[in-house]
Amino acid sequence: MKRTLCCILALVLLLGCCGSVLAESPPSHKLLYQGHASLRIVTSEGKVIYIDPYAGKGYDLAADLILITHNHDDHNATKLIKNRNEDCQVISNKKGLVKGEYQTFDLGYATVEAVQAGNNRNHSIKECVGWVITLSGGVTIYVSGDTSTTDQMAELGARNLHYAFIVCDGRYNMGMDEAIACAKRVNAQHTIPYHMAPGKLFDQKKAELFDVPNRLIIPAGEEIILE
Repeated sequence: MKRTLCCILALVLLLGCCGSVLAESPPSHKLLYQGHASLRIVTSEGKVIYIDPYAGKGYDLAADLILITHNHDDHNATKLIKNRNEDCQVISNKKGLVKGEYQTFDLGYATVEAVQAGNNRNHSIKECVGWVITLSGGVTIYVSGDTSTTDQMAELGARNLHYAFIVCDGRYNMGMDEAIACAKRVNAQHTIPYHMAPGKLFDQKKAELFDVPNRLIIPAGEEIILE
């Protein structure tokens, strides 16, 4: 009888300790794919980052950072973000690319690096940028912006990035075959097709054509945990 009571007490203590560990687990970073080229990240610290605001919903959270890859209307609808914290920063392509030099911004809760983006059709490489965002804990997200193949993608491929968003619309940017080749060059742990069909938030059929290793399809309006 005493042995049984001791076992029960030990089990209760063990469960209590496990519960405390679970309760103390830090919050995770979350990413909402709003559609087209628009993303929202909520960091584990509660900081809110919007990237290329334009599409979908989810602009109600007060912004701490707004990133813009270029000046086209479908990437730069900053008026949608009406709630902004006092120290909110807007970092545009013009701030990210200064006199031909790509800039890096250390914000404490994230490091943001401007990287090459552009193509010969609609987006000058002298005016556009992509972003590499490094969150606390080392989670990295590459957002290609409107682009075709760039020289810098090979360098990104050596960094073992966690997530990469690659454009593939084939009209204003590279088409599917080139996008697949770029995705393999960047070689992220998770590669997500986006900006895949002009005028649409998301295109499932096109997303399924994006045949790359470690593909991750995120429908518009869906939120994922970044880890």
